[in-house]
Amino acid sequence: MDYISFFHTHRYFYCFDLFFTYRYYNSQIPKKDTGMNTLEKVWPQGNKLDDEQKQILSRIANTIRGLSIDAVQKADSGHPGLPMGCAELGAYLYGHHLKHHPKNPQWLDRDRLILSAGHGSMWLYSCLHLSGFNVTLDDIKNFRQLHSITPGHPEYGMTEGVETTSGPLGQGIGNAVGQALGFKLLAARFNTEKYKIFNNKIYAVMGDGCVMEGISSEVCSLAGHLKLDNLVAIYDANNVCLDGPLSESCSEDTKTRYLAYGWDVYEVNGHDLEALDNVFNKIRRRQERPCLIISRTVIGKGAPNNAGTCKVHGSPLGHEEIKATKEALGIPQDEFYVPQAVLNYFQGKIIEDAKKEEDWNQIYAAWEEANPTKAIELKEMLQHVIPPDLEQKLQELPIKGNISGRKASQDCINLIAELLPNIYGGSADLSCSDMTTIKKGQMVGPGRFIGQNIKYGVREFGMAAIATGLSQTGMMIPFIGTFLTFSDYMRNAIRLAALQHAQVIYQFTHDSIFLGEDGPTHQPIEHYAALRAIPQLQVIRPADANEVKMGWLAALQYKGPTALILSRQNLPDLIGTKVPYADGMGKGAYIVKHEKTQPDFTLIATGSEVSLAIAVAEELEKHDKAVRVISMPCWEIFEKQGSEYKESLLGGDIGKRVSIEAGVDLGWHKYIGRDGIAICLERFGASAPAGALAKEFGFTVEDILERILF
Repeated sequence: MDYISFFHTHRYFYCFDLFFTYRYYNSQIPKKDTGMNTLEKVWPQGNKLDDEQKQILSRIANTIRGLSIDAVQKADSGHPGLPMGCAELGAYLYGHHLKHHPKNPQWLDRDRLILSAGHGSMWLYSCLHLSGFNVTLDDIKNFRQLHSITPGHPEYGMTEGVETTSGPLGQGIGNAVGQALGFKLLAARFNTEKYKIFNNKIYAVMGDGCVMEGISSEVCSLAGHLKLDNLVAIYDANNVCLDGPLSESCSEDTKTRYLAYGWDVYEVNGHDLEALDNVFNKIRRRQERPCLIISRTVIGKGAPNNAGTCKVHGSPLGHEEIKATKEALGIPQDEFYVPQAVLNYFQGKIIEDAKKEEDWNQIYAAWEEANPTKAIELKEMLQHVIPPDLEQKLQELPIKGNISGRKASQDCINLIAELLPNIYGGSADLSCSDMTTIKKGQMVGPGRFIGQNIKYGVREFGMAAIATGLSQTGMMIPFIGTFLTFSDYMRNAIRLAALQHAQVIYQFTHDSIFLGEDGPTHQPIEHYAALRAIPQLQVIRPADANEVKMGWLAALQYKGPTALILSRQNLPDLIGTKVPYADGMGKGAYIVKHEKTQPDFTLIATGSEVSLAIAVAEELEKHDKAVRVISMPCWEIFEKQGSEYKESLLGGDIGKRVSIEAGVDLGWHKYIGRDGIAICLERFGASAPAGALAKEFGFTVEDILERILF
């Protein structure tokens, strides 16, 4: 089993189990006095740093620098600049400030740290190794090597302590906003006046690239609007980009920008431990809105010749510069050197971290006893429980025929929201059009987190990254909506959700040229193929209300992202789609109209074109042709079927194969063969009523008969 499959098989069990078992650390830390000297003792969080603390944290910072430059040099690849520049920040956060327990990395109320500037991954791996997560020195030595748990950019589910997959700049802060919002929603739902079981903070480390990428504007604007007082972003402001000085491409006033978003902003010398302590303690004691800490640092600090330049951003230092750097920092020349004092310090800190979790476990136990109904609901959210009769309830949901896919989906959403407590919805300023509103759910607003409806505004990319963050709480299944053509704005966030198996449901409406008069700017043509090209993304294009219902069941069962592609126009109910999930949607493709004798034609269609295919089949039968019609709502599910089923559907002599889909033909010849006929679109649409467009682009019964019969 690969690491992703293992992680997703077991992560909910670990979250559930953590409530009841105080474990892990007893067998891994000393039971007796370790002989720690005065520099190695652990200090209570929140106390002002004294000289002894600063000394050991400084030593940790230089250890982070040493491990990072050695790992990058050994790999002959990587980014040493950020780890060297942010070493004091890492030492302070992991050595003093964060509320977590490295021997139980799934502790529910842990603080979470996201490295949005994922290229600086050796900073994170060094911090995780030193603080006691399951990242060994051998793992550090295998940085960027095949099958190692220390890849070039952090990957969620691969490495303990990595809270999201980051690297494409700006998306990490988007995930952080989603996680922060998620825990505000959970706190509003489960915390009581007496017991606060959700009281954590989300930290995100950003670089210049994150600040410049447009997605950070989208998500940070929304975070400020919502007053997320559990979110702290740390901007590594070193004034250097990969290509050269920041001044060559950017001269904005970042502080003023974030103040305008409604954030509190602090500026600090990122190498001054006392200054860092003052700022973080102030935020910990009292935070009313999201905070940005502008941490002024020197990229590659400690490198005599390269510090402060772009040379140290994305390339190994080289042996001579490493030697000079270690001499300047007072680090032994040994590779991957970790002082015993640092190891002893973190052994002691693990005991303190475990005590924090133990204290929380006691709070949770008291909360559970006082709130048994809430406790059951929380456990169901952790385990992503799906009611065993959900399929039956969806099948029985009364939806009148001749209804659009988007409206049928809204009926499903409102049923599901009553049955599953972990469903949260939202839209990019289109909820009245993409039909994503949970009618009985309240609206989330500034400082108001009792609700299931989130208005993301016109921020599609940011919305998608935030939704991934919501999923990463481990307790929520978010769905988000917009028009299909705008999936282009969201694509990179969808890709990262697929990469890390985040369970997000995308409701994409207005799915074809048949949306009509809005014209080619809004009419998707290449988008089915573009989404199907993303590995691990489940793409479903239902033919009618029956398939919409089962499409939702498929999305809820799949441990990964799903794109539901829905029509604006009304669709007729089809007799052939009224089948159990296991016989229809659960197969990905199935016969909706059987041939009477050996097929002369096999028509394969998706979405609104399935009813068109059936109409074409009926006309072909008038010409004494035997026709099989297959609905193929989900290629990904179909590809998971056994060879016997695939052969029964598409194998043997089944006549001329014809695909009918109002998009490009890319991918269809896998199913229809080189000699098959693809009724498709290879040009952009036009602004006109749907009926006129059908005639213009050859999507009428008469046009298709002309193509395939004569």
